Amino acid sequence: MKKIMLVSIFSILFINLFGQTQVEMNTKAKAKYEKVDKGLNQVYQKLLQDYKSDTVFIKSMKEAQRQWIKFRDAQVKMKYPPYQDADESVLPMCRNYYLTELTNNRIKELKQWIDGVEEGDVCSGSIKLKGQ
Repeated sequence: MKKIMLVSIFSILFINLFGQTQVEMNTKAKAKYEKVDKGLNQVYQKLLQDYKSDTVFIKSMKEAQRQWIKFRDAQVKMKYPPYQDADESVLPMCRNYYLTELTNNRIKELKQWIDGVEEGDVCSGSIKLKGQ
């Protein structure tokens, strides 16, 4: 009987120590997305700097980024339609996880222009060669 009581008390303490409320999980997911979004903005600024002399590319990149933001927002709205969005709901957390995923994918796409491609890639378009 003492063992059962100790295990029960330990379980309750463990859950209280390491458990999170939905609001806390929503807040963490939002903070993670905001960090990734800041990383995207840094990559974008680096691209603007690295390709500043290529005004045609810069104009095209800015338009592509504006369109990507519209696409991102539409994707999120499609996956998580704006029903009720209470803080206690799991939807803000899920929405921020999805925003994080989409943004990480965009960072990966844009980093191609920073990292460059190997010489000989005849279809690289506006992506610079590695080492240039």
